[in-house]
Amino acid sequence: MTLATGNRLPPLLDTTGIAIVELPPVRAQDARFKTFLTPEGHEIGEAWKTARTQATLDAFRDRPFDLLLTETWPFGRRPFAFEMQSLVDAARAQSRPPLIASSIRDILVRKQELWKEEEMAERALAAYDLVLVHSDPSFIRLEDSFPFADRVSHLLRYTGFAETGTGGTEAPGDDGSDEVIVSCGGGAVGIGLLRAALKAPALSRLAGECRWRLLAGHDIDEESFLELSRQAAENIIVERARRDFPSLLERARLSISQAGYNTVLDILRAGVPSVLVPFAQIKETEQQQRADALVRHGRAVTVPEKTLTPEALARAADDALSLPRRDIPVRFGGAETAADIMVDALEARR
Repeated sequence: MTLATGNRLPPLLDTTGIAIVELPPVRAQDARFKTFLTPEGHEIGEAWKTARTQATLDAFRDRPFDLLLTETWPFGRRPFAFEMQSLVDAARAQSRPPLIASSIRDILVRKQELWKEEEMAERALAAYDLVLVHSDPSFIRLEDSFPFADRVSHLLRYTGFAETGTGGTEAPGDDGSDEVIVSCGGGAVGIGLLRAALKAPALSRLAGECRWRLLAGHDIDEESFLELSRQAAENIIVERARRDFPSLLERARLSISQAGYNTVLDILRAGVPSVLVPFAQIKETEQQQRADALVRHGRAVTVPEKTLTPEALARAADDALSLPRRDIPVRFGGAETAADIMVDALEARR
């Protein structure tokens, strides 16, 4: 198996047995996802795009592959159409094309222009054999966020939710027991949530009785992390993100987080009440829709990002602690199911 990646891999990701191809890296300048920068801070241009496309094609042509799996494309990553469409075209042009599949999460970010969403469906119909949706349709269906789902319905395979595999490690001692676990990724939104969480315990009626454990994503810079640590009260622990995060949630009284895919899966698995602060900058809708699903199932209280304050977070924490701790029967094992689906499709082709 070969993984071609154009960004820094998460430090907790287990890549055992996977050949990693590091493409020329790039990052978005901000939440608008309009301008993309090299690690040196230079905006990418045509020369960079040509080099990136060539590196991707070289990785694909390095040896014959039975399967090409694209993450999100053609249902996202539109600014990288120059690379992704070239890759898919090269695969389809082979004398023996590989099985071509797309891997998407439970929710797609809505586009303001409907034609862009229609184009996603047309690209899938033109080149793809399978579209793997990492969701349980009893909880979230693709048509909830994609108006042309009916056009590609014959390609869709729901796999159940795909966990990241970062769990399995038991938290030491009493870490997590009866705690409020605050977790987030990097960037301005994550640091804003952590700063609000530093002051919220003193304002909370119920959650203030607990120890709070703040887990900062590895993308949060060291200076900001040290500042959080210095400001933490006696009943607040500030740490970096941990591999045993699922174990912490299983022991916790409350989870406070954004509504990213992986975090929500851990919350569902643990059955812990939660406060969700969905990332909603610019045109982002994915996390809000995911948070709304948990609210509908009586599993979460939400705080809009634009109204996030220590006071609002404290109120939401108290409200969430009144929710029952219960499981929602959703399908997991999405990665294993996806692998089975693709193996079966390859066998059927042979």
